[in-house]
Amino acid sequence: MKKTAIIFPGQGSQFVGMGREFLEADSAAGELMAMAERQSGFPLRGLCLEGPLGELTRVLHLQPAVTAVNLICWQALQRALPELQPAFFAGHSLGEYSALCAAGVVSAEDCLSLVTRRGEFMEREGAAHSGGMRAVLGLKVAEVDQLLAEYAGEGVVVVANHNSEKQVVVSGDAAGLDGFSLVCEDRGAKVIPLNVSVANHSPLVAGAVEDFAAFMAGIEFRRPQVPVLFNVTAGEEDDPAAIRTIMAEQIAARVRWFEVVNRMIGAGVQVIVEVGPKNVLTGLVKKIVPRGEVTCVQFDTPEGLARVIAEIG
Repeated sequence: MKKTAIIFPGQGSQFVGMGREFLEADSAAGELMAMAERQSGFPLRGLCLEGPLGELTRVLHLQPAVTAVNLICWQALQRALPELQPAFFAGHSLGEYSALCAAGVVSAEDCLSLVTRRGEFMEREGAAHSGGMRAVLGLKVAEVDQLLAEYAGEGVVVVANHNSEKQVVVSGDAAGLDGFSLVCEDRGAKVIPLNVSVANHSPLVAGAVEDFAAFMAGIEFRRPQVPVLFNVTAGEEDDPAAIRTIMAEQIAARVRWFEVVNRMIGAGVQVIVEVGPKNVLTGLVKKIVPRGEVTCVQFDTPEGLARVIAEIG
């Protein structure tokens, strides 16, 4: 069996209809979704299958909805390939909670409670401090950092995600994003607004960190059974108390995805499997890995799962 890493998507991968094929074909998927509805208090099955997209995309609903579908897919892979021993788990932003659950750090029930409360706090901060996010294409993160260090314009703007060598996402308020976008465009970058209403991974949501840390104090965290590569550090951590701290900081900290994927490549991973809706992370990984060296595959249906099993084997 090939050396395999498992990655989980986060915000931006949601769509109306996600999880449908597993929910219609697998009673275990329905049971997991019912648990997610109990833990969150939201009609997640209906939101996932019927929308409307505006309600599904609300931070409050999106976080438990995407997490539930991620875990349904992971459950299906575990059942289909019980001998699989991943080399690493990782998740992009919200997806990191699915990774913690898969690695045995938190239970599925606690995972859904965590992302529900995280969504509540982040929606609260978004309402109090309006902002957004924009993708900067064509500049390396060091170049963007340098431009930010020199930026003397109005507003708040920071690097939120380092997704690939030349894809950096910035986050901030309207004034900061507008002013800094012009700076980036003057350097030849393409700047694309993202369809989000919260300035994730920025000081504008930092008010959620302390409250979320307090909530996490009541949740049992265990040592990972498989190494998890964390967004904040791009490294591993075994200590449950340290993991709590990292996950609280993650709300307002930079997502070091480019570094995470390179750690996997450096460790000799041969296959990276994106477990969950859409294939956003697969696209990013293909921009990072040397051509032909690592295979990246994604699934969110039973048909896709069959292809993944054939690739891993």
